[in-house]
Amino acid sequence: MLKYYVKTTEALKNLRTDQEGVVSFEYIIVAACIIGAVAAAFGTGATGAIGTALSGGITSITAAFTAAV
Repeated sequence: MLKYYVKTTEALKNLRTDQEGVVSFEYIIVAACIIGAVAAAFGTGATGAIGTALSGGITSITAAFTAAV
C-alpha cells in the first residue's frame, strides 16, 4: 500500500512541475467554458433562443417546400 502511495505522490509532484500537464489542465478548462457557452446559447432540449429560431426556420422551409410540391 505504501508503494502505491509513494508512486501517486511522485506522479502528482511531477504533474505540478510539468508544463505539459499545465497545458492539458488549461485545455480542460477551455473545453468546460465552451460547453457552458453552447449550453447557454442553445439551452437544453432546444429551448434556447437559437434553438427556437432554428426550429422556426426549419418549419418555414418545410412548409414552403410542401406548398411548392
